[in-house]
Order: sequence, then structure tokens, then C-alpha cells
Amino acid sequence: MAEQHFEPYKILLSGGEGEIVEKKSRFIATVRPVESEEEAAAFIEEMKKKYWDARHNCSAFVIGKKAELTRCSDDGEPSGTAGRPMLEVLLGEGIRNIAVVVTRYFGGTLLGTGGLVRAYSQAVKEGLAYCEVGTMRYGTRLSVETDYNGIGKIQYILAQRGIRPEDTVYTEKVTVKVLLPKEQAPGLIHEITEATSARAQITHDGDDYYIDKE
Repeated sequence: MAEQHFEPYKILLSGGEGEIVEKKSRFIATVRPVESEEEAAAFIEEMKKKYWDARHNCSAFVIGKKAELTRCSDDGEPSGTAGRPMLEVLLGEGIRNIAVVVTRYFGGTLLGTGGLVRAYSQAVKEGLAYCEVGTMRYGTRLSVETDYNGIGKIQYILAQRGIRPEDTVYTEKVTVKVLLPKEQAPGLIHEITEATSARAQITHDGDDYYIDKE
């Protein structure tokens, strides 16, 4: 059976809000992390109540590692001028488990379909600028046990690779726990084995997704 390859994907670590003004119309983008369609629906409803006096509260969300679930709504704007362009921005950024509501306070001047598409897209980008985004990577956890003679070499190798230990425990021996991208594990194991003349004991503690804040 071929080994499964887990692609990294982006997630929202913290939401945000941004605003643009286009021909006196205010477009307020509120962005929030969501884990399910129910959570997204509740968020959209919350924004509609908060901005109850606005002309439109258009929305879009993307859920799932591979964007398995996407929805968007024009909320009364001409079809395809709001929700779809908003969704395209989210998909273009590659962010998952994210919802956005763009609230429009009408300024009295019609923008036309092209103007609406640009305004709603730009509002989402403005909202994203105030968010914190991280990357979920599929990683391998390793425990490296060494004597005190070997710890310096191991710390040097980790530093060269830009890997920060999750934990280091000092007893009669030293145990270093690391989490790194799965594809880098074989190379690291080989390098540590060579550097310590195979004296370091390396155990595999499982694989899982982890957040890379970059």
C-alpha cells in the first residue's frame, strides 16, 4: 500500500475585521475561524443581527482540509457579484475552516456588477490583513535519547535544520523530543545516527498535523 501524502493547508489562527469605502458605500469584512457548517451559519446569523440596519450581509465559508464544503450568499446583491467573489478570495488564499461576512451600508451610488465584484473581493482581502494565519503540516514526532557527550551534536543538527525541540529532559541521559515535517524525518534520523555513531536511541512517537506559525 502506497504511503499517503498529506498536503499542508492554511488555517485561521485568529479572526479579524477590515473595512473599505467605495463611492460612499461602506464594506465591513468580519473574518472568523469555523469548524463546521453549523458554526458558520451561527456566525453569519450573529453578523446579521449585529448589522441589522445594513443593506446586505453577504457571506462565504470554506470547511475541510481539502475545501470539501463551500457555501456563499449574495444576500440580495445581483447574482454572482458578492458571495462568489468572496469565496474565490478565500479559495485563492488556500485558507480552510474560515468564514467571512461582508456587511454593506449603501452609500447612494450604484457600483455596477464589476464594481461590486471588486469591492466585495477587496473587502475580504482587507479583513484577512487583520487575521493571523498558520499552516497545518503533517509531522512526525521523534524522541532522541543520548548521553551527555552527544547532546551538543544533536542540538547543532537541529539548529542547522531550523527545528526547535518541543521538550528536553535531563536525567542520567538526555531525551530530546522533536516534531518536524514527515518528509524530513528520514534525513534527520540518518544525520543524528551518523553524528553519534549510532549511540543515540531514536523512537517514533506517532504522526499528526501541527501548526506552523511561520
